[in-house]
Amino acid sequence: MSKKPIIGGIILAAIIGVVFAGAQINPDNPENEEVWSTRIVGSDVSYSGTYQHLLEPTSFGNVHTYSKITLERNVPYKFDFIPMGDSPKWIKISVGNAFSELLYLEGTLIDTGISEYYTWDYTGNKSFEISPKQCPNQKTCNYDIIVERHGDLEGSVTISLSR
Repeated sequence: MSKKPIIGGIILAAIIGVVFAGAQINPDNPENEEVWSTRIVGSDVSYSGTYQHLLEPTSFGNVHTYSKITLERNVPYKFDFIPMGDSPKWIKISVGNAFSELLYLEGTLIDTGISEYYTWDYTGNKSFEISPKQCPNQKTCNYDIIVERHGDLEGSVTISLSR
């Protein structure tokens, strides 16, 4: 019996598996589309993604107002954070009249048996939807995003909003 059909079958199964996995994590999928992002480092702000217009940093660099981001009604949105270094101890994020939440930086101890380390993330409600009451008579509405940081303002954090 020849081993070529068996090896060919394994390779074909691997290719099908890779194609299926790629379809599951497709970055072009609009359901997982990043609609806004920013990186705040100390008093500096840098941008990536879309909708990055910074209107005005105020109050010693701890309040940043971004304008205007267009969001759709009845679409779930979620904030994600990448804290780095001495990130702010808490962040308050407001999206117009649609969402406002105070998020706290929390460390989780990871013990591998060989070493211990912390992973960091902001805890609190990170998800919201625009309701018809908040955005009446139209499918999309424009909102300002306000980010207020407190504690360790020299640390950095990347914030993104995805659908």
